Amino acid sequence: MRRRRVQAEPENHDRWLVSYADFITLMFAFFVVMFASSQADRAKVKRIADSVKEAIEHGAARFSGKAPLGEGLRNLKIDIKPAPPLSSPGADLLPSLKYLNEQLKKEIASGEMRVSLEGRGLVVSLRQATFFPSGEDTIAPATYPSLEKVAIAIRQLPNPVRLEGHTDSNPIHTARFRSNWELSAARAIAVLELLSGRFQVPRERVAIAGYAETVPVASNDDEQGRARNRRVDIVILSGRQTLNEPVPALSSTPHPTGAPAPLPHIAASGGATHDHM
Repeated sequence: MRRRRVQAEPENHDRWLVSYADFITLMFAFFVVMFASSQADRAKVKRIADSVKEAIEHGAARFSGKAPLGEGLRNLKIDIKPAPPLSSPGADLLPSLKYLNEQLKKEIASGEMRVSLEGRGLVVSLRQATFFPSGEDTIAPATYPSLEKVAIAIRQLPNPVRLEGHTDSNPIHTARFRSNWELSAARAIAVLELLSGRFQVPRERVAIAGYAETVPVASNDDEQGRARNRRVDIVILSGRQTLNEPVPALSSTPHPTGAPAPLPHIAASGGATHDHM
């Protein structure tokens, strides 16, 4: 019996179209899923936005529900509490301000000293006519009790202190002081030496500045104004201001930001005398 010869089927060169069609189908499905997942539920997004807005305006809010952007954000909750209000500049020095106003009541009333709370800190102004002889940098011994009260306030605080010397616009040129710059700096240094040597204020907490006649507080056109401009300001820097002060490179001590320690109550003793120009 003769066998029939089986004819081989011709090779199909279009089989790649099947794989290509499967690939296109998968890509289409992938982009459909991506597109669908990117379409947020607008109503739920609006609820989230309203919750955040309410939290900012009224201090607290909570949103709970299915997240619009996938399973990972299910049961989203937003709890926002208002940030504590920033303290006003110099708030850390209010107890010291009250203490010095009480202890220096006599000196303030007579115009020998002035105590004020400014943005940079607590400022105690010493009138030159009371504390220094004309054209000199020697502090009158009769004023030591007044300066001791200031030193007590300084020792009860961690804040740095800046001593600023000022003069009027009249130039000075003597054998000791060639200009108002030297005189203003020398008077600030004299206050430093007294505070550190006699009243135990740490020297490393103190900085010196001499401004000559460049920072007047009154007009230099009359004697009364010039007398106000001749001064030394003891500035106890506020907690915020200390952040701008230089610190030693090897120091690990942070800038003080805490509340001051309680100040002792001492009886005022002694008094200041007037030195007239």
